[in-house]
Parts: sequence; C-alpha cells; structure tokens
Amino acid sequence: MKVLVTGNAGFIGFHVAKALLERGDEVVGFDIVNDYYDPKLKEARLRLLEETNRLTNSGYHFIRANLADRAAVETCFADHKFDRVVHLAAQAGVRYSVENPHAYVESNIVAFTNILEACRHADIAHLTYASTSSVYGANTNMPFSEHRPADHPLQFYAATKRANELMAHSYSHLFRLPTTGLRFFTVYGPWGRPDMALFLFTRNILAGEPIKLFNNGNHTRDFTYVEDIAQGVIRASDQPAAPSAGWDSDDPDPATSNAPWRIFNIGNNNPVKLTQYVEALEEELGRKAIVELLPLQPGDVPDTFADTLALQAAVGYKPVTPVRDGVGAFVAWFRTYNN
Repeated sequence: MKVLVTGNAGFIGFHVAKALLERGDEVVGFDIVNDYYDPKLKEARLRLLEETNRLTNSGYHFIRANLADRAAVETCFADHKFDRVVHLAAQAGVRYSVENPHAYVESNIVAFTNILEACRHADIAHLTYASTSSVYGANTNMPFSEHRPADHPLQFYAATKRANELMAHSYSHLFRLPTTGLRFFTVYGPWGRPDMALFLFTRNILAGEPIKLFNNGNHTRDFTYVEDIAQGVIRASDQPAAPSAGWDSDDPDPATSNAPWRIFNIGNNNPVKLTQYVEALEEELGRKAIVELLPLQPGDVPDTFADTLALQAAVGYKPVTPVRDGVGAFVAWFRTYNN
C-alpha cells in the first residue's frame, strides 16, 4: 500500500514509517521538523528512514512542510494517491500546553482540520490518528476504558486531542470517512524525545545529577514499548473502521458509532510504579539515581492503566515487550547515539 505518515520525523511516527517500509509499503512522510526539541534527533531519524528505504527499496518520499499550511496539504494529496493515512503529527507535551496553548491550536486543531478535509476529498479508505490517554483526565475508574466518557481533560493538550476525536466523528458521519483514533499510553523506547522521562532520567543519572520524581514518585504508568505501539498502529490502520451494527442512540457507546468511526486504547495493560521504572533503569546503567521527590504538578494524572481488550479483539494487538527489556533497549540506543 501507499501510506501517508504525518510526523514521521517524530518519535512514534518514525517507528511506524520504518515498520511500514520494512514490510514493503510505500511511505510518504510529512513533517515540519520544528525545534520543540533538538532537530538533530529528528534529522537522524529521517536519515535512518532513507537508509531503510535503500535496504528495502519500498519507496519513500519526504515532504518538509507544515500541516497547518492548507495549500501544502492539498498539494501533497494532489501529487499522491494514498491507500491509508496515519496522522501522528502533533504538538506534544502536556506541560508545554500550559505555557504555549496557541501552538496546540495550530498543530492539533488547524492541522487536523486540513487532514480531515484532504482525506474527505481524496476518498481515503481509512484515516488512523493519534489521540492520548490524557483525555481521561479527571477519571479515576481503572482501568481506563474507551467505553466510558472522557470529557474532563486536565490540560489543554488533552482537550485538543479529545477535540480531534469529535472532529473525526463529524467527518465519519457527514462524509462516511472511516476514522480510527488511538489513545496512546506512556510510550517509551529507542529514539525517544529528549523531554520524556526516560531520556531525562538516563541523561541525569549518567551525569550524576538528580532526577525529579513528581507526586513523590507515587505515579503509576502503563508504559508501552514503541515498537509494540507501531505494530498496533499498523494493525489498526490495516482494518478500516466500520459502523457498529449494535450501536444504540438511546444508550450511545463513546467508543463506537453508527458512522465508520471508532476509538481504541493502545497500551500495555500492565501499569508500573514510577519507582520500579527507575529501578530498572538503574540496573541497566549500573548506577544509582539521585532522587528529588516533588509534589504533583498541575495537570498531571497520578495513574494510568489501559483496558486494551477492544483493540486486541478487533485487530489482534497485544504488546510483547516487558518494561525491563524495553528500558534495556533504550539504554543501549542512548549509549550508541551519544557515543
């Protein structure tokens, strides 16, 4: 197939694009390569995609442009006929959304509108896009289920991603555009973002500097290895959304619809306490962390735990990488990447 992967210079987008090339799909990547974090890491990911394409000869083309630029998106869809669109580009970062909400409107709302419109007019067979576990916000009923409402986000980032889910539903209903939203739970692994906990912890432990554990280290997270995530994204993309035959408008299921629209959690279904995560990292590095315990930050969610039964039933997705193995793979990459 020919697949558009937006955000392919980003963490998850890079892994999805690479996995698609390795299985023989033609990939068009679309990314502005902004400086939210060090662009050198993004450029290194892009070089690896070029190398993967040389090895697989699958077909890879990269467009360096802003998805908020409507003309650039329209040109992309005019130049290429896509079988699938996997939209992973977004302004990431929960805490940054408190400081710079306008960046999230441009990247997560305007850009997504451009993607929806382009998919509509191009009769795309399936649009799969990134949402986030952060939409569960004030919910405390664990494990988080996509079949329960998620309408109390605690940060603007989460609000924009919840808006994406609702925007997608309107297009699925009005134009019968099949859409699947994937709520990612704490993704980690090689080529991760420098602002993510595992990257920060590894860097500081090796430098002999303190690591900050908010909520006094009492967080639990459904840590999910990035290569497992990539396989889940691809499996979901391979099976276009369809209307739910049993959907009841008197008792609406928040995860399905009488339109070709659906929402899935994509996580590990196995929450780990943050202190255990740090212990696994200490073992891999052979060093103890200097820990600074701090209170819960504004907008932070104390715990996450994904109910992934729906995705497993629909596409056969089940993560296979234990946290200790995933942390080990990250450390090996980190040492190599940083010499």
